[in-house]
Amino acid sequence: MIKRDAQLRTDILKLVEEYYEARFAKRAFNPDADFVHYAGRVFDADELVKLVDSSLDFFLTASRYSDQFENDFAEFFGLSNACIVNSGSSANLVAVTALTSPKLGERRLLPGDEVITVAAGFPTTVAPLVQNQLVPVFVDVNLGDYTAIPSRIEEAIGPKTRAIAMAHTMGVPFDLDTVMRLAKQHNLWVMEDNCDALGSRYRGQLTGTFGDIATVSFYPAHHITMGEGGAVITGSDLLGRIARSIRDWGRDCYCAGGENNTCGKRFSQQFGTLPFGYDHKYVYSHIGYNLKVTDMQAAIGVAQFAKLEGFIERRKANFQSIHAMLESHGDRLILPRATPNSDPSWFGFVITVREDAGFSRNDLTRFLEANRIETRNLFSGNLLRQPAFMNIEHRVVGDLTNTDIIMNRTFFIGVYPGIDEFQLEYIGSVFERFMRGERIN
Repeated sequence: MIKRDAQLRTDILKLVEEYYEARFAKRAFNPDADFVHYAGRVFDADELVKLVDSSLDFFLTASRYSDQFENDFAEFFGLSNACIVNSGSSANLVAVTALTSPKLGERRLLPGDEVITVAAGFPTTVAPLVQNQLVPVFVDVNLGDYTAIPSRIEEAIGPKTRAIAMAHTMGVPFDLDTVMRLAKQHNLWVMEDNCDALGSRYRGQLTGTFGDIATVSFYPAHHITMGEGGAVITGSDLLGRIARSIRDWGRDCYCAGGENNTCGKRFSQQFGTLPFGYDHKYVYSHIGYNLKVTDMQAAIGVAQFAKLEGFIERRKANFQSIHAMLESHGDRLILPRATPNSDPSWFGFVITVREDAGFSRNDLTRFLEANRIETRNLFSGNLLRQPAFMNIEHRVVGDLTNTDIIMNRTFFIGVYPGIDEFQLEYIGSVFERFMRGERIN
């Protein structure tokens, strides 16, 4: 019976490979009909095979592929903990909430504590601060690299400042020299939102490994995908255990699925005012959630992770190609740049239309979209002008002039690995047509 099961699995997975070739094999780009997407999933038969292989186990929740992915991912960063969750936004929620844990003693973040961040970013970098009753302190960003102005970060530190939490925007590392110096000087937590920057480096070191805790997203637009998914990474075993607790309903027990009594004290401890010896599996030390992934998602992640280095190189090559195409238009377009000492794993190609360009962002994006080149604004623009955030408790240091410019004049196009040389040529030709004066009526 076992032998027959194994043979059936082999046969099924072989058919899955054939199905991939029949259903998903890439066809040539047709510039008259096809879209150049801003992002998207890039996969081959291995993702489908591993997905089906996992489904045949019918374990459904986290199992062997989840364990493999967490181990491989932690090893990639050289950290002791990788905790996969159901989205990058959930990863941010878990990471910030972990810093409020009573298990951190006097260093835990408390309601009213201030956290330095930026308004020119994705909402779920900031939302966990609000959800944990922390006070975001907003600083402006540079145009071109779209990361926090270093001097503003230092100016933002006040008596209630307890942490810095912000993203490596579009793959560009923020000034980690300044951030880590200030964190050490003022005993601040640092949370790196690394969701758009998987594989980016600063002074040769991977982003996500500088601060106390970091997050990654595996949404299809990101560097690798599980469909939905994310991860919290940290070199602190305490923070790693807290993150898992918050992900797993808030439970105090850290047994892996199917395990019992890992601590050896399952029925011999005192917690709160529970009866002595209350089953440790049902003790809750945090206000938590259920933010786990399925093993089928993790199986896709394992296949994707094997391609990560190639994906990163392709993103860099696509970025360089587009930059070379548009370099001559620098008098009308602010082109993206890396911060000093950084080597970005680019998420997209960000463009800001100069004030005296003679055309607006909407003129350009409307033309690109009409020619099937997808564009996206730089996320929320100025987050404080968004309906959900207009009335939150917050503080602003200086002005947010550049953040408002981004809201009005900035957008990005794709550099993801699915863009090939034919699509790159097409992007260049469409931009040239626009720059020569062609418009959409």
